[in-house]
Amino acid sequence: MSSLAAKQAEILRQDGNTCFKKDRFAAAIEAYTEAITLCPNVPVYWTNRALCHLKRNDWKRVEEDCRRAVELDHHSVKGHYMLGLALLQRKVYAEGVKKLEKALDLGRGANPNGYMVEEIWQELATARYLTWEHEATERSWNLQNLREACVAALKQKQFLDTSDTEGFVDENGKSNLDQLEGLACVFDKAAENDTPTELPDYLCCKITLDIFRDPVITPCGITYERAVILEHLLKVGKFDPITREPLYAYQLVPNLAIKEAVRAYLEKHGWAYKTE
Repeated sequence: MSSLAAKQAEILRQDGNTCFKKDRFAAAIEAYTEAITLCPNVPVYWTNRALCHLKRNDWKRVEEDCRRAVELDHHSVKGHYMLGLALLQRKVYAEGVKKLEKALDLGRGANPNGYMVEEIWQELATARYLTWEHEATERSWNLQNLREACVAALKQKQFLDTSDTEGFVDENGKSNLDQLEGLACVFDKAAENDTPTELPDYLCCKITLDIFRDPVITPCGITYERAVILEHLLKVGKFDPITREPLYAYQLVPNLAIKEAVRAYLEKHGWAYKTE
């Protein structure tokens, strides 16, 4: 790649950025495409063009450009992030979640308090819920089919009459109705983890009311989301927002117990919790 080509490509990138800011996405795509033609191994040209495609809801091209971007730069936060979004649009949930998780890890490493970390987290939470919902629907369908098959087999075995409440009593003294009720309890229990639940209060920040990502505990024993309490200390004052006791950033300690509790809860429930 010659220095002249590199300079021309950078000028084209800047032109593309200008067009993008004016919502002239077609013109921006054209500029980024020319930059790519001159310097195809610069990942930012690919992610910039992918963002334009995203604005136009052209998810196929978003995926194509982002795959190329992450090939060129395995640490591209935007590349992994937009690739994850594109995969979710195709309902490729498992791979989409992995790409968003990668983007979140890279984003936290580069700038833990950056705006993209929060944005990626929200998209990841949504993606995981969609994954759970998709899998839960499939499991529920299979469970219902199995339930119906078991009920039919039990009826056939015990020769239930048309009332569905009378019939034989087995060697353990259980009637057909008892067996059917027991079967229903088994299947109801199996379906419990596929029912969305409200998040427990102790897993949520008292300021944002959202689930903890990076919980820290104060000397007063109250746990907050790190970024939120740091912003409070910076913009509002050096005091605990609940107890009003003096509080400084150096006094905040990671609450590893709550962090592990959050991880365990989300793992158990498959992110099957209700969100706004």
